Amino acid sequence: MPTLEQARLLGGIGSILAILSIVPAAGPVLGVIGFILVLIAVKYISDITGDESIFKNYLIAVIIAIVGLVVISFAGFAAFMALFPSMAGGPGRFLSSFSLSVIGIFVALWVLTIISAYFIRKSFNTISTSLNVKMFGTAALLYFIGAILLIVLVGGIVLFIAEILQIVAFFQIPVKKESA
Repeated sequence: MPTLEQARLLGGIGSILAILSIVPAAGPVLGVIGFILVLIAVKYISDITGDESIFKNYLIAVIIAIVGLVVISFAGFAAFMALFPSMAGGPGRFLSSFSLSVIGIFVALWVLTIISAYFIRKSFNTISTSLNVKMFGTAALLYFIGAILLIVLVGGIVLFIAEILQIVAFFQIPVKKESA
């Protein structure tokens, strides 16, 4: 049976590793390991509280993010390959096709990020209420706002702050669940 102490450590360490994903070379590996640890921590919290919606919503967010990255990768590759015939039309046609493709890919990625952040918010708000750790609610709100603002690039900073607050939230989890 998982404990809140295990969830706290896995979630906190996993969140720290996720932030380290920006480090060159080892970053992506650290990010994936951190991501998996946070996923396990959320599952533990869901099991301990007896609220399946916590893990279900987080898992939906993860699936949307992964599917979005795969679809966007294929769309980007397809758009890049489709540009070669447009080169014959001259530089104006090439730049026009390329610009429209890139804008379309970024808009699709943005929309999928917002949907994913919505489900993270639902999961974290439930954790906040269940464990009485209000920092999860704050992190959830910042994730959602950051995803929306990502289109104007300010969202990246807001998402980074949300990630830091997620670390704090995991380490604020009490060792034992308070009875209501």
